Amino acid sequence: MSDDFKRVESRDCPMSSCAAPAGSPCRTGKGKVAIQYHTARFRLVPHLAKALSVPTPAVRKPGSAWTELPRPVSAGAEPVGHVRIGYARASTARQFLDAQLDSLAAAGVTRIFSEKISTRATKRPELETVVQLAGEIRSSGAAVTLVVHEHKRLGRGIELAMLAEELKASDVGLEFLTGELKGSHDPSGIVFTVLAAMSGMEREYIRDRTLEGHESARKRGKTIGGAGVTDPDMLSMALDLRDIAKRLVITTGTKKGQHPSSATVMRMLREHDEKAATTASV
Repeated sequence: MSDDFKRVESRDCPMSSCAAPAGSPCRTGKGKVAIQYHTARFRLVPHLAKALSVPTPAVRKPGSAWTELPRPVSAGAEPVGHVRIGYARASTARQFLDAQLDSLAAAGVTRIFSEKISTRATKRPELETVVQLAGEIRSSGAAVTLVVHEHKRLGRGIELAMLAEELKASDVGLEFLTGELKGSHDPSGIVFTVLAAMSGMEREYIRDRTLEGHESARKRGKTIGGAGVTDPDMLSMALDLRDIAKRLVITTGTKKGQHPSSATVMRMLREHDEKAATTASV
């Protein structure tokens, strides 16, 4: 996900019909999040001055009801303090949260939100509260990290990737205490970037399966409606990401010739980041 939208949102929208404050996307006259930023706003960003349009990223939920978001921290300002917020989740009411809560407490996290709700639930109130609170604290100038026992507590696949995009947009870090992604991950780091790419690839896979279903339905005489949501540029990027993923092939061992799992890729990238950080600190 490009950071251009952050540069656009660093300024108020000069359009009188919008007047969206810094930190928030542009809005339509009907109070919805606009699908692209107003020209007068993105042309305030030097390298976007000649752009024809700048789309609103999916993390801002174009088409949804517009609400004002926290104003961004002043560019170049050093974070004032560091806040770590914990989140714990169990899938069913019969599962216990004790192990997760103890793990977070042992890591020094004192502010913890928890809930018992399935990963399949479309809305997880406590997680939404955590993400909103983290963004608000970050906008006040403090560095913020969302701390979770294991990445599976946040979700899997596209859910985790979409959440990572949302946290990156708010400049909020992630820390996992155990599991394949164990460690602290900076919003500008490669883990966030790969999770975003995974989100794009999985969306494209879902789209392909949906189109196959539509074609099958048409052959049976069923009418399929719905407007297209992709454009040639989006499709080209998704196909490139899928081609890159296909090039990841295990070269040794019993799984030689197979593609590595997402967890393996994440672990490889984490180890790379750790080595790079160690080298930089020497």
